[in-house]
Amino acid sequence: MLKTPLNKISSRVVLTLLICMFVPLHICAQEESSSETSNKSYPSDSAQAWLVKMSDAVKSLNYTISFILLKPGVDSQPYLWRHGVNEDGLEMEQLNLLNGPGREVVRIGDKVSYFEPNVPPYSLQSSIINGPFPSEFFQLPEKLMLSYEFILVGRSRIAGRAAQQIRIISKDKSRFGLNVWLDQETGLLLKMNMFGQEAQLLEQIQVTGLQVTKDPDPFFEKIEPGMLPEVISFGPSAPLNSKWSIGYIPKGMTIIKRDLRRLAVSGEVVEYIMLSDGLVDVSVYLQEKENNKPQENLVGTVQSDTLLTIEHGELNITVIGKLPAATANAIAKSIQRIN
Repeated sequence: MLKTPLNKISSRVVLTLLICMFVPLHICAQEESSSETSNKSYPSDSAQAWLVKMSDAVKSLNYTISFILLKPGVDSQPYLWRHGVNEDGLEMEQLNLLNGPGREVVRIGDKVSYFEPNVPPYSLQSSIINGPFPSEFFQLPEKLMLSYEFILVGRSRIAGRAAQQIRIISKDKSRFGLNVWLDQETGLLLKMNMFGQEAQLLEQIQVTGLQVTKDPDPFFEKIEPGMLPEVISFGPSAPLNSKWSIGYIPKGMTIIKRDLRRLAVSGEVVEYIMLSDGLVDVSVYLQEKENNKPQENLVGTVQSDTLLTIEHGELNITVIGKLPAATANAIAKSIQRIN
């Protein structure tokens, strides 16, 4: 398979990157049931115990965190993340991208409001903010133990604070690995490195400042919940009767969404499938070939994501996600028509 830089990838493939510009035709989300976190107790010096401590801290403490997201080929992205719990036990959260025109997300309970340039403000019903951090890693880290090994490595110093390092490796070697450093005092995340199969650094989140306080940040007192945008409600969706099945899915991954989407520029319709294990999301696009038009098989990278497109049987398939090219290829080549 030919390795190709992004600027030589076909326009058809680049269009599939415009995920936010797709217009859904109908949605059939296959959500995993949200199982409760196990009450099993772990030895205090185990990686599992540290992850439970992290999860509890993220949801219960009042904190302000400054961090930087580093990806290859783009400028560093500085963020401000605030979290608070008021006297009534209501969680409040803010995530603010500090460079450029900015992007701000505010969560009050299960209402998440988005403020972005050139887009009218809107709200969604959700208990999490979608940001650079994998939310399920914070919310239900024990679910990830089905597909990942968690190894306690040692202690070091990050952002001026004592930290415990944990290495995360996929059990079937089908995904990239992670190194995370948790604050020894609170359990909050201080640093996260994603590394490739050759141990090269692919992506980094580095905390530059952490402040934990008794009371929520005064920022939350200024928010008037009644002034936030109304929640967008989506009507019931018809099930998608797909003609295609995926024969190979990495251990611990499931299909969490499946729908048809229209490319905003070309108007072409593709079938979209999202796979996730809670740490990694993988997007798969299926388009039936027309007029036997050949498509070049390509593999490249977009920042820290692998982008693979192949012609397979009756389909043109594109796979995008933070996973090795060999895994993306195995997923694509396992797709077959349902008999």
